[in-house]
Amino acid sequence: MSRKSKTKHEARMVASGARAARQLAAQVKPLARSAGATTTRGVHRTRAWAAPQVEHAGQVVQDSVAPRVSALLSSAARRLEPARPRSGRWRKLAGGSAVTAVAGALAALVRSRTKPDTEVSAAETDADDVTPAAQTRDGQSRASTDGKARQQTHSS
Repeated sequence: MSRKSKTKHEARMVASGARAARQLAAQVKPLARSAGATTTRGVHRTRAWAAPQVEHAGQVVQDSVAPRVSALLSSAARRLEPARPRSGRWRKLAGGSAVTAVAGALAALVRSRTKPDTEVSAAETDADDVTPAAQTRDGQSRASTDGKARQQTHSS
């Protein structure tokens, strides 16, 4: 075979291969469309089935797993948080109560020492010091009209 005949033979082979490929493509095209439609329907059916399954799984996770995860995270946060410094509030409260009690006791002691004796009768009071309680119905003082009261105050 000559070189020219070899090239012609190869060209015919390529041409027949291209023709065969076109015929094959023409036969496969409808099958491919059909497979695409079938695949689309299958994907749609699968998604329609999977959506409620995923929804149900989400509810289960929310109701059972999420509270546990939340509790774990909360306990971890408590463990991570540094301890609060001890408050001296109770000391301030106890100190304030003690000061108040001491002040009240001192006030009662001072009041009892400076309180005048209420059992002193009007006759024992000084004659010059006439109180409104020592006056009679007339408006005159007992000390000036009653000589006995004057004598009792001077004799004591």
